[in-house]
Amino acid sequence: MFVAAAIALCLSVETGAACYGQASAPQTLRWDNLEKQLDNRGIQLGVRYDGGIFTDLSGGVRQGTTYVGNLNLQLTLDAQRLFGWPGATVFIYGLGIHGGLPSRFVGDAQGVSSIAAPAKWTLEEAWIQQNLFGNIFSVLAGRYDLNSEFYRLQSADLFINSSYGIGPEFSQSGRAGPSIFPNTSVGARFATKPIRGIVLRATVLDGVPVDRPNGTQAIFARNDGLLIVAEGAYLLRPSTSEFTPRTGRFRIGRNSVGTYGGKFALGTWYYSGTFDDLAKVSPNGEAVRHHGSRGFYALADKTVYQDANYPERRVNLFGQFGRGDPRVNRFGYYTGGGLTVSALIAGRDRDEIGFAIAGAHNGTQYMDSQRDQGMRVQRSEVDFELTYLAQFSSHLAVQPDLQFVMNPGTDPRIKNAVAFILRFELSF
Repeated sequence: MFVAAAIALCLSVETGAACYGQASAPQTLRWDNLEKQLDNRGIQLGVRYDGGIFTDLSGGVRQGTTYVGNLNLQLTLDAQRLFGWPGATVFIYGLGIHGGLPSRFVGDAQGVSSIAAPAKWTLEEAWIQQNLFGNIFSVLAGRYDLNSEFYRLQSADLFINSSYGIGPEFSQSGRAGPSIFPNTSVGARFATKPIRGIVLRATVLDGVPVDRPNGTQAIFARNDGLLIVAEGAYLLRPSTSEFTPRTGRFRIGRNSVGTYGGKFALGTWYYSGTFDDLAKVSPNGEAVRHHGSRGFYALADKTVYQDANYPERRVNLFGQFGRGDPRVNRFGYYTGGGLTVSALIAGRDRDEIGFAIAGAHNGTQYMDSQRDQGMRVQRSEVDFELTYLAQFSSHLAVQPDLQFVMNPGTDPRIKNAVAFILRFELSF
């Protein structure tokens, strides 16, 4: 009911200009002209605000409402246009996080909102990238969010639950998580496109993010170890006569995969640090120590239907599977998948609707450790998500989202939860 009402409200707005009011149109036009002038000189400014009103409708830890928001400030410099340096790009990304934490209402482990995090201002990314040999090879160095390229699917990006961005078997690994939102680390990424449709990537990063759990900042501190991630992806690229692209074009480098008709990827990750076993103890009573932690993942995303008479209308299916290290990480494996439909409503060519399921599954060691402490625990937390993205203009999108969380936090004391989020995005 809530999703239907929100969709009806969204679709009652016939144009993007109506969302802003008539007076805002000239201001929007002036900003667009400024963007074009800067872009011609090799400077791209990105200002985006993501916000969401969250309500726990039933179950969970407690019912209630909160607000979450992110202010994203991005600067991209094309070094060839600015300085005559071919193939080089500089990127700086500042992030302001504010608002509440929806998972404190639901009690879930996966994260019902992918933009929720403790309030802070932070430097999310700052790097330089060099493309070589006609964009066949790319190297990037600096502070880098690996989820901008690794463990990423076009269709899964529609959904709001955090697991569709990167599975919890990886996102909740390591001593303070990998280099992803909202805590990134420093390192280097290498990528190559040996033949059409094949992209190979690898990254070597500090094993602990720059912002430490104790509040300090450090780079490659003693005993951090390294995080090494490798991924190979095969992308189907139909001709433009067969496929209507969403955005972007295919070239090597960060955020350059663009649109595709299908993607199949395999990835693996490894931490070189030392970690405590979750359940096993040595004869002296201390936790058994393991050198290294590892996992792998498999991804698939495919357009399975496209209307011959209305090419904007298409259906995509995607799937995710990740295996963690159950000796030292809570989640032994993750399974996710879903379906998206574009342009379901005639005249709403840029809208999407989708349904997806994400399951985070506790490892055996974690369950044993909980039982040893006299705590009951269930094997899996499963999230069902129904969402509709309504894009009114290049500056405004609104997304009502309904999630049903089964076994929140895998804690049998917490009731199944129903959560509603009305998310919006303003970009300039």
